Amino acid sequence: MNRKTALLLINHHARKGKQSADEVVDQLKALGLTLIEADIDNPAHLAETIHQYQEQVDLVIIGGGDGTLNAAIAALVETQLPLGIIPLGTANDLARTLAIPVALSEACQIIAAGHTQRIDLGWVNGKYFFNVASLGLSVQITRSLTRDVKRRWGILAYGITALQALWRSQPFGAEIQIGDRSERVKTVQIAVGNGRFYGGGMTVAADAAINDERLDLYSLDMKHWWQMLALLPALRLGQHASASWVHAWASQEFHVYTRRPRSINTDGEITTATPAHFRVIPKALSVFVP
Repeated sequence: MNRKTALLLINHHARKGKQSADEVVDQLKALGLTLIEADIDNPAHLAETIHQYQEQVDLVIIGGGDGTLNAAIAALVETQLPLGIIPLGTANDLARTLAIPVALSEACQIIAAGHTQRIDLGWVNGKYFFNVASLGLSVQITRSLTRDVKRRWGILAYGITALQALWRSQPFGAEIQIGDRSERVKTVQIAVGNGRFYGGGMTVAADAAINDERLDLYSLDMKHWWQMLALLPALRLGQHASASWVHAWASQEFHVYTRRPRSINTDGEITTATPAHFRVIPKALSVFVP
């Protein structure tokens, strides 16, 4: 069997990035991979780095969280290099969706074993996403989730920040187009999911999968902040659509319009704004999975 060469990109600013880097390198080399290591202290340079080494490697391994992975999507689609994931972030929702464990040794072994799966990607206004794209409450949360907050509180940071954002949230009007029909909502959040998990373990929909060739949209049309607290257990399980004030639809494509432009975050990074055109890109990328 030919020895594979991997481009290894570890975000040292990820929650467990700096402390885990040496262990990841040792594990991957012990498993027979030849590594080209590149510094990605600034994830904005990820795409450029992948393109720079694309002819020299057989795969790309990224150590970081969902934001780091999101920064690499476009280059991975363009080069069609398979992706190995080392979960080093706070939420690691893509790894959770793909059943990739957070234990470094196990994540490295999955890559070395070489089993890949084609997965779908979400797309909004030219930006790709693995997990979810959303507007409203989630954007407020993203703006408050600083690196220091995530380092201090870990996964609890999402819940703490969400509660703080709830106090400041204001409903807004939106029009959602699904095929040839239109729905109007008064909402605090619209989320469009491609994978299964987002936001530190929330479930997009009870039957959502990252290879089901569809997007799942929900709108939270709540009027009181305490409704969100009552909904949290259902959100964890993907059963939120059962609430009378939650509207949910599944489709390959959505359009969302708001009276004024509203920011949209993709996998936890604010990247675009309404008006928004969402669609699924089936089997867009190859990823190493158990």
